[in-house]
Parts: sequence; structure tokens; C-alpha cells
Amino acid sequence: MNTSIDLPEMKVFAAVVTDGSFTAAAERLGTDKARVSRIVRRMEEKLGARLLTRSTRRLNVTEVGRDYFERAVCILTAAEAAEAAVAQQSREPKGLLKITAGSEFGTMVVDDWIAAFLRLAPKVTVEMEYTNRLVDIIHEGFDVAIRVGTLEDSGLSARKLGEVVYGLYATSDYLSGRPVLSAVSDLKHHDLIMKTTRGRANWFLINSTSTEKITAPPRCAVNSMIAAKNLVLEGLGIAQLPRFMAEPYVANGRLSCVLPGWAENPAPVHAVFASSRYMDPKVRSFVDLCVSMFTGDDIHAE
Repeated sequence: MNTSIDLPEMKVFAAVVTDGSFTAAAERLGTDKARVSRIVRRMEEKLGARLLTRSTRRLNVTEVGRDYFERAVCILTAAEAAEAAVAQQSREPKGLLKITAGSEFGTMVVDDWIAAFLRLAPKVTVEMEYTNRLVDIIHEGFDVAIRVGTLEDSGLSARKLGEVVYGLYATSDYLSGRPVLSAVSDLKHHDLIMKTTRGRANWFLINSTSTEKITAPPRCAVNSMIAAKNLVLEGLGIAQLPRFMAEPYVANGRLSCVLPGWAENPAPVHAVFASSRYMDPKVRSFVDLCVSMFTGDDIHAE
């Protein structure tokens, strides 16, 4: 068996497994399906093992193929890191930067970071995906993920950018003529707009000394902070919102903060990437910019 490593062939095979078909891999690599199929067949002949099983309806990875894929990804990542280490000598960000972030935080915050970065780095192009699923940045080819909340132990590198802080908000129209709101226990007499988490609608409100769990049935349960903000602005109740989302409306008088000091714990925000040792200049530059822009009273920087 010829064991020489052919990185271009390895990259083709990794694309087939990641995308699930020859056609999708060909589109990603800018080539044609027949060429991709020939390369995989040649790899199988060279390795003396079946990597994929093919049928008219689907493509399956064999056990040997799965093991080869996982090792191939490690080799390709190491090769990219080696190239990135050399590229760092120039320190000029360039090339394609693939970023992913959650839909709400991405469109309300990360968009501004990307706009500033594109102005800062004219030789960089950006491909951005907004999704609330947990993206496998290595297998899916992303350079950076912006994640809100506690990180799982994934083995990836991460840099904490800061924290999102929260508060309770309502309109003056809603509060007028309603029961006095001077303690957390008073919330049971009010209409609450709650963001659901895995189907549960409740709040864990914390101040400097104690914690209160609010389980009163909400007037409206939603799975979107943007939806909660919109309903609050309509004067339909009290919602817990990120300060970066609510404070502009406090400044123009449309919202008021109620029960100041009570809110759920701040949520950490991280930039997640493959390696901190050999960061491509465009990745390092983007993460540094995110840190510099993560400032102000509404979003707490580290």
C-alpha cells in the first residue's frame, strides 16, 4: 500500500463526508461530481480499503472511512495551522473569514463587529451564518463562532469577550394604574412576558444577596428575545431583556427598568476557534476587534 499523504485528495474526501454527497462536495470545491468520484475511488484503491458505500439513494461512510475521515481532519487542520503560522509573518488579514453566531445576538451585535472589521481589513471577505444550533466549526469549516452562554468542554480554543447583562423592563403606559411594583413578590400581580427555555417559562432573578424563582404563568411565552421586546413595547407586560437590547428604548423614554438590581445571571460571550497557537491573522484581528467593541454599560467587557 502506498502510504504517501496527498493533501488535496484528503481534502476532497473530507468534503464528501462533511457534505454527505459527491455533488455537494464538488460544489464546495468548485469542481465536478465525476472528478470527485474518481478521486475517492483512486484513494480507495491506493489505501486498499472501502471508505464509502454507495447506492442510488444515499452515501454511507464505512467504519474504516470514518476513522480515516477523523484522522484526515486532524492532518488538514495541522496543515492549515502550519500555513497560518507562516502567514502570520506578514500580519496582514486576508482571505475568506467564515463566522457563525446565534440569530438574535448575531443580527443585533455581531453585525456591527463585521461591518467594522470589513472596513478595517479590505483584503478579507466574510461569510456569515446565523443559526441557533451548535455548529461543529472544525467539520463545517468555520473560523470563528460567537457563542453566548456557558461553553461546553469541546477541546476548542476560546476567548471570553465579555458578558450580556439583563434587566426587567416595561412601558410607562403598562405600569400606570397597575399594582405597585416594589418587590419581586409583586410580580405575581403583573402580566409577564417570558422567553421559554426548553419549554419552561420561569425566571431565576438574582440580586447581590438572594435568588428568587418566578414561576407565575406568563401572559405570553415566546422563544425569541426580539419577540419579547416587541410585546413589551406594545405595553403588554414586563419582560426580562438584555440591556443592549432594552437600553436604547430607555434612553428615548419608551421603556423603564423595573426592580433595578434584579435579573438573571449575566451570560458570558466567547469567541471560539480551532487554535490559539497558530491563529490566522484574519481570525486574530477579528477576535481582537470583537474585544475592543464589546464595551459600554449595556454589555460588560472583560
